[in-house]
Amino acid sequence: MAQNEEQNQNGTAGSNGHPVSGDGTGTAVTGAGTSHDSRTTDGEHAQTLTTRQGHPLTNNQNIRTLGNRGPATLENYAFIEKISHFDRERIPERVVHARGAGAHGVFEAYGTVGGEPIAKYTRAKLFQEKGKQTPVFVRFSTVGHGGHSPETLRDPRGFAVKFYTEDGNWDLVGNNLKVFFIRDAMKFPDLIHSQKPDPVTNRQSGERIFDFICNTPEAMHMVSFLFSPWGIPANYRQMQGSGVNTYKWVNAQGEAVLVKYHWEPLQGIKNLTAQEAEAIQAKNFNHATQDLFEHIAKGEFPEWELCVQIMSDDEHPELDFDPLDDTKIWPQDQFPFLPVGKMTLNRNPENYFAEVEQSAFGTGVLVDGLDFSDDKMLQGRTFSYSDTQRYRVGTNYLQLPINAPKKHVATNQRDGQMAYHVDSSPNQNLHINYEPSSLNGLVEAPRSAPDHMPQYQGRLMKQTIDRQNNFKQAGERYRLHEDWERDDLINNMVGALADADRRVSDKMVELCTNCDPDWGRRLAEGLQQARSGKTAEGGNQYNEARGSEAVAEAEATAHDAKPY
Repeated sequence: MAQNEEQNQNGTAGSNGHPVSGDGTGTAVTGAGTSHDSRTTDGEHAQTLTTRQGHPLTNNQNIRTLGNRGPATLENYAFIEKISHFDRERIPERVVHARGAGAHGVFEAYGTVGGEPIAKYTRAKLFQEKGKQTPVFVRFSTVGHGGHSPETLRDPRGFAVKFYTEDGNWDLVGNNLKVFFIRDAMKFPDLIHSQKPDPVTNRQSGERIFDFICNTPEAMHMVSFLFSPWGIPANYRQMQGSGVNTYKWVNAQGEAVLVKYHWEPLQGIKNLTAQEAEAIQAKNFNHATQDLFEHIAKGEFPEWELCVQIMSDDEHPELDFDPLDDTKIWPQDQFPFLPVGKMTLNRNPENYFAEVEQSAFGTGVLVDGLDFSDDKMLQGRTFSYSDTQRYRVGTNYLQLPINAPKKHVATNQRDGQMAYHVDSSPNQNLHINYEPSSLNGLVEAPRSAPDHMPQYQGRLMKQTIDRQNNFKQAGERYRLHEDWERDDLINNMVGALADADRRVSDKMVELCTNCDPDWGRRLAEGLQQARSGKTAEGGNQYNEARGSEAVAEAEATAHDAKPY
């Protein structure tokens, strides 16, 4: 990740040393009817990135944190402006996770973790007693595609669980894959923009996707999964889930440990190759939603075991990666999966819109005994997710039955769009919507256990973490793939990159070689064959040549019809 801001500001090169380009040719493109003054002022150029207030952005790679590991600080104005605008890009569909399916169920706690009473690590009430049951609602989804897109498309899958606990709601918001593309929330809008359709042609492009990735080496671990069969789960029942981010557990003494969450399907795990997915899509583009609904309707209830990995709450200098980096996996031989409970989905929604579409999740929705780590992606998501829901569903989205806790709610929050009741106490003086008060208003809850109070010392800064190690785990994953998974990975990347700008494809070959020489060699050979006329077998989702063939084929094979 180059941090060469001076190059970016002189107008001749971007932050990664490549010529600034609007159309992939090296020539800047402006919108119709616009003009730009290319003169510089104090090093600022017409193409210098700014905020909406016109403030030049000298660092668009990192949010401001205490030390380069975090935590983040609330005065991250450039990030808040960027992410809050991004949260409002779609009306009313979710910007990400638009296509989804959901079901109700129950989580049953084991009361232990790794053979020990779970109270040693967390005071969260839902985990304490063996057999204790907590109602849940789960929403599965694709991430980058629209609300009516096929469920066979290559994409991470969302795996969001709402626990209706006695202490209020807990949302465990994650994906099917255990890693992510980026490690800093500042880059999230850029990542999703690269995955979404071109704003001019309204079509997804492998060139755009890999243009971002080839300039973001930390994404290579995700690429090793996403462009393999792991990028197309067979259905929602037979896929894993992960919290992805690092969280904390806090015990009754206020002591904390770092944790990662993993859902392991008791139905097994199944994935599809690109060709298999295309054959299914030709017959049914709602297959995963139908699969989930019908299995539950037949009483064949899907189950997942919730496992955690636990690590002491420190920087762990003995590791070759930062444990807060969500582009990395914690090795199971050092940090084993420890089962803590089982989830069963046993009831379908009665109305899709009311329950699935309006369900709203947020990474900041934690109960006592659960806490945030300094994971920079987690801290950015915690603002973004709930901010998105207030915009997408409305200010009072938490009054909707699917989102409301199953316990009593009493707040001093009033009014706003679509308020349909007051969150008050039965004995509250309704004239008093503030605190503190001597006139029978709401009062603070008594403290039952000490707060977790980590200590920090460092400088506020905008910098990338020290232990990036972008290629090691990606190479390990490449070598762990079975032969057919590696073949699919190469075919899909070749298909997506065959028509891309050579600057993008050449850099992807370089990055793959850094991960594993065999990966880079096979990708280079596949691209050479594709450019000499042999079309890659996979990657049709992003392949420009095959897309153009389909356009021509639609007219050539269509049947003439007479006007009426």
